[in-house]
Amino acid sequence: MSSNGATQYNVQGFDAVVCSDSMRRLMQMVERVARASASVLITGETGCGKEFIARALHHHSLRCSKPWIDLNCAALPEHLVESELFGYEKGAFSGADALKQGLFELANGGTLFLDEIGELEPKVQVKLLRVLDGVPYYRLGGNKKVAVDVRIIAATNQELESAVKTGRFRSDLFHRLGQVQLRIPPLRERPEDLEALAEFFLQQHAPGMHFSAAAMALMRNYRWPGNIRELRNVVIQASMLGEGNEIKPTDLPSEIAFGISATPASHEASQTIAVTSAPVAPSTSDLEALEKQTILRTLAKTGGHQGLAAEQLGISRRTLSRKLKQYNLGQRDGDTGPLGVLNREQHQYFRAAIELPLTIANSRGDVFEARTINISSGGMCIDGVDQPLQLAGTLDIRFPMPETGMLVEAKAQVAWADVNKKAGIRFTEFPPDSQATLDRWLNTKQHEEGWTVAV
Repeated sequence: MSSNGATQYNVQGFDAVVCSDSMRRLMQMVERVARASASVLITGETGCGKEFIARALHHHSLRCSKPWIDLNCAALPEHLVESELFGYEKGAFSGADALKQGLFELANGGTLFLDEIGELEPKVQVKLLRVLDGVPYYRLGGNKKVAVDVRIIAATNQELESAVKTGRFRSDLFHRLGQVQLRIPPLRERPEDLEALAEFFLQQHAPGMHFSAAAMALMRNYRWPGNIRELRNVVIQASMLGEGNEIKPTDLPSEIAFGISATPASHEASQTIAVTSAPVAPSTSDLEALEKQTILRTLAKTGGHQGLAAEQLGISRRTLSRKLKQYNLGQRDGDTGPLGVLNREQHQYFRAAIELPLTIANSRGDVFEARTINISSGGMCIDGVDQPLQLAGTLDIRFPMPETGMLVEAKAQVAWADVNKKAGIRFTEFPPDSQATLDRWLNTKQHEEGWTVAV
């Protein structure tokens, strides 16, 4: 424990500094989950520390003395992934001059970490699923089956649920990999860790230097789309450019000094503006022009949808409306157009915020109490889940229907869970009459919020 209250971890040569409550809870859950044999799916934005969490799971597991093998599924061409995972026999193909063990064999008894799991091609997904189910497999070109005992930890920055819906990722593999799901919050959601990590990286690369209050304020208000990886690079660059022992705002990259950050909700290289009250560099006509250009470009990308544009820009809708009025692009007085338009798929997955008591019973008969945060036609987000591992398998749930109070009994499965006692569940069996009532209520909520549905 350091003087500023941060806890430093060193796992297999990876350093991490934790100060926020959310990350402390995550590390506590890692230690609990590590001793189970279940496969783990780690989700989070790029650069947020998924590999560190994976290594921590191996470090705290009963397999810690056994092999740790990792593979970035996006780093290899599609035709090489299968041979890397499962190996090949001599003469299996041109250039196969000797038998090669696959990563599953090399990791036997230990842990295999599959980073960027969403990049696996469908053919490999099928074979991976069979191995996860304990089925022996053949090396490429082989006629003798290979049996292994490996724990799988996978990671992705993609929305795998969306990939399942579009058919890009197998639903059975998704549920098999995600027996336990751990979500790493982005750096912008944990400013305590940001400051602690920034100081840690600075002392690593330039001992004796420190950040000025203005520079740290700018860093706190930046959105950090590249998360910890981006922060490390920024600190190293600033320590080399800074004069004396203090890092000033002028030593920081322009995107931080001027509050510009890449949209975290998109993988595109577009830029958006984050309007904050933090001390920034002096306003100029060039900066104002850049701000206007960025706002208009984002609005164009969202089809004029101000709510989505504000979310991507990292500002409130009120701020966006004020900016548009400055540009003489706001709505005219008395113009009460809709908030936005939902397509049919968005309409189906629309979630309305509501708090309802919920009773959950698992397959062993254990009963848990929780509360809903929001609900959609196909599932709900709930709060109060202390031990998500006990919610595996098919669940019996019971809750009152919004507004009517009619008691609904349905079956569901957990889709994800995090360290903040929250979880997402999807309905697997739902009474038709109750479904119709729920859909009518959701339609009403959509119209109340100002949404229209595309025909």
